Amino acid sequence: MSTPGCRLPGPQARPSRVKRREGTSWQRRFWEHRIRDDADLVRHVEYIHYNPVKHGHAACVGDWPYSSFHAYVRNGVYPADRGGGGFVEGGEGFGE
Repeated sequence: MSTPGCRLPGPQARPSRVKRREGTSWQRRFWEHRIRDDADLVRHVEYIHYNPVKHGHAACVGDWPYSSFHAYVRNGVYPADRGGGGFVEGGEGFGE
C-alpha cells in the first residue's frame, strides 16, 4: 500500500531507484549539514529565503508567498524591503 501523495518509481525507473524505493520527489544529491554557529544559521536561512529568486519563481524574496521571510519581517528581523538583489552575500553555488 502506498502513502497518498508519494510516487514510487514506475516501470521505466532505473534499477537503483527501484531497489532503494526512491520516487521522484527528492533529489538524490541530498546532503546533510550541521549548523555550526549563529552566522552559519543566518547564512542557511538567507539561502532558503533567496532560493525562489535564484530559480526564477519570484522577482524578489518578498514576492514568494510561501516563504518564512514574511514571518521574519513581521517579527522585526528583516525590513520589509529586504530581499532584492544580493540577499545572500557570497552565496554563489552554495548548496548545489
